[in-house]
Amino acid sequence: MPDFLAFNTPIQDAQIVFLGIPFDGTSVFRSGSRFAPEAIRSVSEVLETYSPYQEKDLSEYRICDAGDLPLLFGNTEKVLSIIEEKADELLAKGKRIIACGGEHLITYPLVKSYLKKFPNLKLIHFDAHTDLRTHYLGEKYSHSTVIRLLAEYIDPKDIYQFGIRSGEKEEMDWGMKNTRFFPFTLEGFAEKISDIGQEIPIYVTIDLDVLDPSCFPGTGTPEPGGVTFIELLSALLELRNRNTVGADVVELAPDYDQSKISSITAAKVIREMALLMSQS
Repeated sequence: MPDFLAFNTPIQDAQIVFLGIPFDGTSVFRSGSRFAPEAIRSVSEVLETYSPYQEKDLSEYRICDAGDLPLLFGNTEKVLSIIEEKADELLAKGKRIIACGGEHLITYPLVKSYLKKFPNLKLIHFDAHTDLRTHYLGEKYSHSTVIRLLAEYIDPKDIYQFGIRSGEKEEMDWGMKNTRFFPFTLEGFAEKISDIGQEIPIYVTIDLDVLDPSCFPGTGTPEPGGVTFIELLSALLELRNRNTVGADVVELAPDYDQSKISSITAAKVIREMALLMSQS
């Protein structure tokens, strides 16, 4: 499998590492997000390395495609441990990580690792779903519980949630009371993160089902009423000149969109996110 776009810097020289994490072991509706890293690489050849939105080219930056983590199914806690250990290793070498899931649970070990290095980290979360359940079908570790799990390690007021339009009442109530909870749209994004200082480290997690399924059907839990690609991109561009130290892009399930438009959209989000991180 070729590298993603121009992510061909040797890892020892790279500033940013692109890491595929092909895990969807807790998906219960439409699984298949484990195929996303491969799909994103395969469609990236149709994209230019240049972003007209940012007037920057990926070839100007030191980014490595480190391939996919080898992960076994059947032991979720072991998988989470493997992801955290890999993140620890990369962060210890001074790298910044942009991860490609896989399901949203991969964010849990990644952010846990980041918090060891950046204890004042802020988490920006784009999603259709709250992901604030305490358990799902009896399981603590689930793509539906990932943000609630992280609230055990990070002050909930350091979690900024955008685009949420689905969740149980208890989740919605908990989010509105405890996190920086901005449901339904991305309007006023810049103002809503204005209290985050320019030097404060930021981790961005993008669950692609924040996008409306009319433009992004290739996901495991499509939720009508989402934002457009341009609305998501406009919010991300507000992170220019911010200290974005890490990110993940999750929940593309490519087999549910044979047109490959969802995969191309995901690849474009990764391109823009990588450029934002490179300029931090």
